[in-house]
Amino acid sequence: MDWRERITVDPFICHGKACIKGTRIMASIILGNLSEGVNESEILKSYPSLKPEDIKAAIAYAAEISCERILSIPA
Repeated sequence: MDWRERITVDPFICHGKACIKGTRIMASIILGNLSEGVNESEILKSYPSLKPEDIKAAIAYAAEISCERILSIPA
């Protein structure tokens, strides 16, 4: 999955946050829903313009950006 085909960053849309192309649905919204246990079908129902591939793209985007910096985690 190449998330770049489905996710865009435009400084004039949602203050430059990563969004699903053609929408104002931020990848962070999708990821936040998934982290709270909302399943894919519920997300698709809440955001009818989304497709299952958009959810997969958001996950792939998160996986890639998580490799970009080191976070300090308290012991």
